[in-house]
Amino acid sequence: MPILANDPTKKTWLKVPKDSDFPIQNIPFGVFLTRDDIITIGTRIGDYAIDLGALHQLGYFKDIPLTDDIFLQDTLNDFISDGQKTWRAVRNRISEIFDVSNDELKNNDSHKEAVLFSMDEVEMQLPVQIGDYTDFYSSKEHATNVGRMFRDPENALLPNWLHIPVGYHGRSSTIVPSGTPVRRPLGQTIPKNSDQPVFGPSRLVDFELEMAFITTDANLMGEPIPVSEAEDYIFGMVLFNDWSARDIQKWEYVPLGPFLAKNFASSISPWIVTMDALEPFRVDSPIQVPEPLPYLRLNGKHSFDINLEVDILTEAGIPTTVTKSNFKYMYWTMAQQLAHHTINGCKVNSGDMMGSGTISGPTPDAYGSMLELSWQGTKPVKLNDGSERKFIQDNDTVVLRGYCAHKDVRIGFGEVSTKLLPALETIK
Repeated sequence: MPILANDPTKKTWLKVPKDSDFPIQNIPFGVFLTRDDIITIGTRIGDYAIDLGALHQLGYFKDIPLTDDIFLQDTLNDFISDGQKTWRAVRNRISEIFDVSNDELKNNDSHKEAVLFSMDEVEMQLPVQIGDYTDFYSSKEHATNVGRMFRDPENALLPNWLHIPVGYHGRSSTIVPSGTPVRRPLGQTIPKNSDQPVFGPSRLVDFELEMAFITTDANLMGEPIPVSEAEDYIFGMVLFNDWSARDIQKWEYVPLGPFLAKNFASSISPWIVTMDALEPFRVDSPIQVPEPLPYLRLNGKHSFDINLEVDILTEAGIPTTVTKSNFKYMYWTMAQQLAHHTINGCKVNSGDMMGSGTISGPTPDAYGSMLELSWQGTKPVKLNDGSERKFIQDNDTVVLRGYCAHKDVRIGFGEVSTKLLPALETIK
């Protein structure tokens, strides 16, 4: 089935601001609470949220085999389970409904009243029920930087890193949508020049600039997903801030890796941008030396040119862009990550989420964490209000943005914005 929705010449009868992340060529999917306190599955064009449940009830998807309640749910999991053919058909149909030359909905005021909401009338929700969450560690620049800080600078990458997409299983219960504040975590840390831990709030809370992909039901237990087929089971992507407590992590990560330092909060953007929408922005995959084992080998364009940036807003609301990076810097692709994740027969379900790992570029202004930007606190980052940051302070807000663009169209993710609140014990 062709991806008709990607036509760069297509125009919509809805008003879309210039340089919007959400032109008619995007058509992401999300879940929102309407002005009538009804939760529905929807999409977005410009600054309009579109109620797909209402569209379906009004008969606009009558030629697509969908269950009556497919969009009347509080998660996208069932829709994602229907597979790529259904996603593409629905997205193409939405594109047709809102095409400037189509009067079917355009001239029906009562239907528009039921279907269209301004973005300030809705409250975005977590788009999927995330059953399982895996975080990878797939940026060569980031892994090298961390290795230089904490291990031998001459042998920064561990021996396995260039052979497998390293990852760990995280905690899905504390993944929250943009706008949900998170608290500075409590835990054990080890003071410098001490051999005894202390308990208290983390002093080194950090953001991690990541993206994440959402899967459909992909395999049976015991059956690997071939790397050549892996992208067929990826529904779409979101921006992902995988919060970290660096001092807690330093004390706990040996021998089994991150635990409390990583499971206290992760924040995602609420609109899932489909892989179909990102298709025009494919770029060559990175050259991998040594060549991966056969089950991980890929040729062609399996990376994506997604511009990324991070702002820190102080309590006074003054923003500073602290990094600009790009998803194309990732060494291991999503297809390789999913193939490796399932090579042992691990089952992957609809709504599972896979984090990319921190995305750092080759230059210091493209590093994806404060750990790197301040180089372990030795080079404070200057902010526009005159203050400095080594790590994230209480009441700072961290904002991640991402978009793809070429001369014909821009496809964006919006943002994930999260305020860091003080630890509970520090509140009077």
